[in-house]
Amino acid sequence: MARFRVDGLDSLIDTMRKYDQTSGAIAEDVLMAGAGAVRDAWRRAADEKDHRVTGDMINSIGFPRSPKDIGGILTIDIYPQGKDSKGIRNAEKAFILHYGSSKLPGSRWVDLADQYSEEMAPAAMQAVFDDYIENGQVPGAAARANAGGGVNGGGINRRRG
Repeated sequence: MARFRVDGLDSLIDTMRKYDQTSGAIAEDVLMAGAGAVRDAWRRAADEKDHRVTGDMINSIGFPRSPKDIGGILTIDIYPQGKDSKGIRNAEKAFILHYGSSKLPGSRWVDLADQYSEEMAPAAMQAVFDDYIENGQVPGAAARANAGGGVNGGGINRRRG
């Protein structure tokens, strides 16, 4: 029977165990960084389309402080939260501004926000992951400190790895 010897295999196995134990936390932090970028993209697009009267709708764009785990898939919704000072739902205003009404043509501003998100979110997510690879620590609460802005938040879905 043949025998073989591999140096460093124990170290590799330990590293793999470490990644397995932290992959959920890393995935959450990466997702939260992407959600922040998507929120910023939505706000930028709304500003560029001049959808700021009082700022209630733009300022309400947000997401929860942590993603939901639905059947092993981490998800976080990003959209205008709550109501404005007149009691009108901010999500309803965003919908009408995007699609239009009989009195107002739609601006398709969410499509522009999605274009910005495609540029901004991957870079933000990669930066968090690269930081983890370089430092070997899960960012945790520090990455979540700038997150949120609502109870629920449409946008990014990632499969938990």
